[in-house]
Amino acid sequence: MTGRDESDDAVPPASPTTPTPESGEGKGTGEGERPGETEDAALFDAGGKVDRDAIYRQHETRSDDDTPVQVRLELTRDLKKRLDRYLVDRIPFMSRTALQRLIDEDAVTVNGRRPKASTRLRLGDVVEAVLPPPPSNEIPPENIPLDVLFEDDHLIVLNKQPDIIAPPARAMKSGTIVNALSWRFRHETSGGLSSVGEEFARPGVVHRLDRFTSGAMVAAKTDTAHWRLGHQFQARTVDKRYLAIVHGVVRRDQDLIDLPLGRHPRIFDRYAVRHDEAGKEARTIYRVRERYDGFTLVELQLLTGRTHQIRIHLSEIGHPIVGDDYYGGRKLPRRAVVPKRAEADGRSSDAPLMARQALHAARLEFDHPIAGDRRTFEAPLWPDIRGFLDALREHREPVPVESAEAIVDIDRDVRED
Repeated sequence: MTGRDESDDAVPPASPTTPTPESGEGKGTGEGERPGETEDAALFDAGGKVDRDAIYRQHETRSDDDTPVQVRLELTRDLKKRLDRYLVDRIPFMSRTALQRLIDEDAVTVNGRRPKASTRLRLGDVVEAVLPPPPSNEIPPENIPLDVLFEDDHLIVLNKQPDIIAPPARAMKSGTIVNALSWRFRHETSGGLSSVGEEFARPGVVHRLDRFTSGAMVAAKTDTAHWRLGHQFQARTVDKRYLAIVHGVVRRDQDLIDLPLGRHPRIFDRYAVRHDEAGKEARTIYRVRERYDGFTLVELQLLTGRTHQIRIHLSEIGHPIVGDDYYGGRKLPRRAVVPKRAEADGRSSDAPLMARQALHAARLEFDHPIAGDRRTFEAPLWPDIRGFLDALREHREPVPVESAEAIVDIDRDVRED
């Protein structure tokens, strides 16, 4: 579920585990492979996994003209495991998505040939991979305002503002929710983020929202809280509700969208409906809340948490989210909704009415990881999406739709900028 990122996949909880013979831990060289009989043997730890610190040291001592840092693995068992899954086990500081990207970029070979991520590994196969520097886990505190809905010693719930990402990314090491939380715990309150995920520069991040999606998200302050929250996301016992304004008039009052999703076969960083082995189960329930001429306000309930799930599902039924130009939506100027004669504040009719995707995580419900009771958190709309909604109500004559199962309070107090 960051995960991932609505794209609200849970970051897998890191809980204490006992090494098993299958994992290869404690056997010296890991899961059915041994480091190549070359200088790269020093790049592995005692469990057969690629050593993050050793990779760092290699990169720090090499110039741009040196050969790249490469690891070599020779399989001593017939694993019949997919290449990408095998590499996730062996290179723990890289995500499966990042490793799939390496495979796509020809940075990985099997027996000297270009493989696919789905290639099954056999006895005697030799896997070679050129590795980039591991991501930095240094998270500088930054004084970024946060809208805190709830905080105790175990977790913090935020109403995430738009145009900010949760954990630092390769291209964005600052200006994130994690940077802001680091500042808050150091200068304003006590505590800190859980250590779960800190090796990936995303401590405390249990689940994620897309950069331009606003709304409720939870971060863990202790490892125990992180593990327990993560298991709830994986078990799909967390109730996640969103509000979105979409193009067109959605005719059915309620429906289930059941379409498997996976990485887009051609476009980097996008996802698509996939009816092949790359597709994962993805289900979304939508409930119409208000209809207007040319637009619809819908409440959405995620039954799974795939990356970009809501955005793709709504696009697939012919109603992309307003402002979501990744998946068929359009950023609208004010004149698209507000008649020129109605402009009383001198604003240009060409100014954007909604400059981002009109998607908001409005409600989050889960069991408190320590107290055990059920908690519900509602995140009021941010001013941009509230202003869009108000403009539709004023100029497009809304038709409310009653639904006993729709539970989000649309008119909860708006948040301040």
